[in-house]
Amino acid sequence: MSDQDYGLKLDRRLLRRRGWIDPAELERELEALPDVSDKVQPPDADEPEGSASPPGS
Repeated sequence: MSDQDYGLKLDRRLLRRRGWIDPAELERELEALPDVSDKVQPPDADEPEGSASPPGS
């Protein structure tokens, strides 16, 4: 399987197709993903206090 085909196999949009990927294979692939939770920021972390624009502006 080429790298391009492999990427399509795990494409989130295609995972819902019946028979596209074996559920056990999908579970193995998801468990193999690296943990990047230390890179997550709160949504407002980049904005200084009081600079958020009101909704609808």
